[in-house]
Amino acid sequence: MYMQKKRSSKEKHLGDVIDKLLKAYNLEDKMKELDLLEAWPDLMGKAVAHRTKSIEIKNQKLLLKIDSSVMREQLHIGKQVIIQRVNEFMGKDVIKDVWFS
Repeated sequence: MYMQKKRSSKEKHLGDVIDKLLKAYNLEDKMKELDLLEAWPDLMGKAVAHRTKSIEIKNQKLLLKIDSSVMREQLHIGKQVIIQRVNEFMGKDVIKDVWFS
């Protein structure tokens, strides 16, 4: 018969350890950036997602590479909506501006 050993107070849950590692190596924001890439079609719609060739976050700027000049212009007009949606998704104010190329 196998008896389960009780956890000592020093043992940690794997999720807690991973969270600490992400914080220690400043990878939390990179992980959220990956989540943003995955959620982009839901946040902005399939048409925008299809035209988006790359997404990057640098210095509180969302850098978007869009392959359509018409789409770039439309998105530029709605920059504040993009900033709001991304910040809501991230759970904090990560983005202050959006740049298009």
